[in-house]
Amino acid sequence: MTNVVIVGQGYVGLPLAQGAVHAGLSVIGFDLSVHTVENLNAGKSHIDDLHNDDIKSMLAAGYRASSDPAVIQTANVVVICVPTPLGAAGSPDLTAVKAATTTISNNLSAGALVVLESTTYPGTTNDLIRPILESPGRVLDRDFHLAFSPERIDPGNDTYGLKNTPKVVGGVSKKSTDVAAAFYAQFVDTVVTTKGAKEAETAKLLENTYRHINIALVNEMARFCHELDIDLWNVIEAAKTKPFGFQAFYPGPGVGGHCIPIDPNYLSYEVRKSLGYPFKFVELAEEINNSMPAYVVGRVQDILNGAEQSLKGSSVLLLGVTYKANIADKRESPATPIAQLLIAKGASVSYHDPNVDSWNVAGTTLHAAADLHEAVQSADIVLLLQNHAQYEPDALSNKAHLFFDTRGVTTTSSAIRL
Repeated sequence: MTNVVIVGQGYVGLPLAQGAVHAGLSVIGFDLSVHTVENLNAGKSHIDDLHNDDIKSMLAAGYRASSDPAVIQTANVVVICVPTPLGAAGSPDLTAVKAATTTISNNLSAGALVVLESTTYPGTTNDLIRPILESPGRVLDRDFHLAFSPERIDPGNDTYGLKNTPKVVGGVSKKSTDVAAAFYAQFVDTVVTTKGAKEAETAKLLENTYRHINIALVNEMARFCHELDIDLWNVIEAAKTKPFGFQAFYPGPGVGGHCIPIDPNYLSYEVRKSLGYPFKFVELAEEINNSMPAYVVGRVQDILNGAEQSLKGSSVLLLGVTYKANIADKRESPATPIAQLLIAKGASVSYHDPNVDSWNVAGTTLHAAADLHEAVQSADIVLLLQNHAQYEPDALSNKAHLFFDTRGVTTTSSAIRL
């Protein structure tokens, strides 16, 4: 039986553990957080995509969580699923990856496969992880195998999950690629192998850079279309009727989540570090997308001015503060800088989100409005940032004094769209 230890039991590692354990593999989820481990072993989930019943089903199938690194000694497959945030000045922070790899190296069994799933810049698997694993005198493909396989978890996606989303795999050698591909083929329908680890690493970055740049395109169009009195939302609906050569992207208040605001920076960083020149498309997209929260606040101010009200002293209600609809994840959500800017300009900010009970903004803990309709009616302006399924935007816009829709979902004349 394949014994698997998955390092990191968050949004990536926990669904991976679920897929592996239900395929009949012996799975241990390793996490440094004792609190997370205790909750998982008690059948309690801490991520959107898995509920408590899912964790209980995993436990019944043999899964368990542990914070003891000694569990790695029993594994013939170890998968790294730890955070890779941005550090100072936008540079990659691989602290967690280095620490995890060192722990693995100290406990690795002979012949084990090690796979990195955490997003990173090209060359990390071979240039950073491989030397750590080889440092005790191990030899690649004799004493261990090593590969990269980018995570493609999309929180809240009911159509595509781990099993039916093709899995890209690239080893630092052909043998390692084959071993890693065979592992994932046990619980993923389609495994796509690449030329090597660098190609697999770059494929992940290309996927999200593609989205990042196209979102920036429509965000910039939103600005000049507003000035030219052009309904961009209607433009997009018309353009996407073309059955080839066009994919619809939509403007918004900014980009959020664990991928788009971060991953393209890893690619830009590697280009600058290795080649000495900028990845201009990425850096321009970053500039545009990062400026959207300030643009949204400027539009709020203009809307209030048009109603002969000042932003300072006005009550602003934010609807939906997560980075994506119908989930509770607030990572890199544009709602945070928007709230901070509004507060800095003297506005009184409140929020409603059916998925978020409390929210920390600028050191202050805010609590979600208890009554949505009462909150909408009492605010000077309502700002729709995330269109959760529980919302009825047209009905809410008709109840609001002023309603600014940054998601283009309203159809009433009472709403103002981005």
